[in-house]
Amino acid sequence: MDRLAFLLATGLARGLVIALFALSLVIIWRAARIVNFAQAAMAIVAVYVAFAVTQATGSFWLGLAAALVTGAAVGAAVERWLIRLVPSTTPLPGMIVAIGLVMVLQSAISIAFGPKHRPMAAPFSEQPFSVGGVAVLSPYDLFILLVALGVVAVLAVLFNGTTLGLQMRASAMAPEVSRLLGVRVPRMITLGWMLSSAVAALAVLLLVPTELGLNAHSADILFVHAFTVAVLGGLDSPSGALVGGVVVGILISLVTGFLGAGLAPIAVLVLLTVVLLVRPGGIFAAKEARTA
Repeated sequence: MDRLAFLLATGLARGLVIALFALSLVIIWRAARIVNFAQAAMAIVAVYVAFAVTQATGSFWLGLAAALVTGAAVGAAVERWLIRLVPSTTPLPGMIVAIGLVMVLQSAISIAFGPKHRPMAAPFSEQPFSVGGVAVLSPYDLFILLVALGVVAVLAVLFNGTTLGLQMRASAMAPEVSRLLGVRVPRMITLGWMLSSAVAALAVLLLVPTELGLNAHSADILFVHAFTVAVLGGLDSPSGALVGGVVVGILISLVTGFLGAGLAPIAVLVLLTVVLLVRPGGIFAAKEARTA
C-alpha cells in the first residue's frame, strides 16, 4: 500500500508536467489549427536561456521569467519568419517544416553546448512529505500542481471570457470571416504561437530538475507523452489536457513501478488505441452540431 501511494503521488507530479506541455499543444491548435511538432525543440532553446540566466544570477525566478519571455519570442519568430511563408492549403508542408526545424534546433544546441546533461536545481525541496509513514508529494511537486492549475485557470478565462481569446479562436476557425469583421488574423495567430511556446517552455523548465538534466533532447519523450494526452483529451480541450496528463502520468508511474519501465510505452499506446476506437475526437472533445 505504501508503494502504491508513492507511485500515485509520483505519477501525479509527472502527469501535471505532461499536462502543461499538452496545454501548449492545445493552445496552438485552438489559435492556429496547427500541431507544432517543433514544440519541444523550441522549448529547449528557451530553457537553455533560463539555465544561463540562473547560472549567472543564482535566481530560479529570473530564469523562469527568462524562459517565458524567450519562449514567447521564439514562438513569434518561428511563426512570422517560417510558418507564415509555408503554403497553408494542406497541413503537410507545415508538418515537414516543423520536423526540419526540430533537426536544426537540436543540432545547433548540441554543437553549441555538447551532449552533456546539465543539472538544474529545483527552487523547492524534492524530498517527499511523509504522512503516516507514507511518502507523498514534495514541496516542488506542490509547486508544479499550483502552477498547472493556475495556467489552466488563466487559459480558461482567456479563451472563454475575453475578447482577445474569442478573436484568437475565430482567427483559427474562420480566418476570412474574421478579417471581414475587423480581426487582425495574422496578429492573433502570432499571439497564439507566443502563448503556446511560452507554456511549453514553462513545462520543460519544471521537468528538467526532476530528470537527469538539460540537453538538446531532454523534452523529446515529454512531447510524445503530451501529444498522446492532447489527442486523448481532445485537441480543443484545456481541461482534457489536464485530466489526460494526470491519467497518463499515473499510468506510466504504476506500470513502471509494478511491471517495469519497458512496458510503460506499451501501456500508453494501448490507452491511446482504446480511446481513439471509442471516441476518435478525444474524451473531452465538444460534440459537433448537426447540420441536417
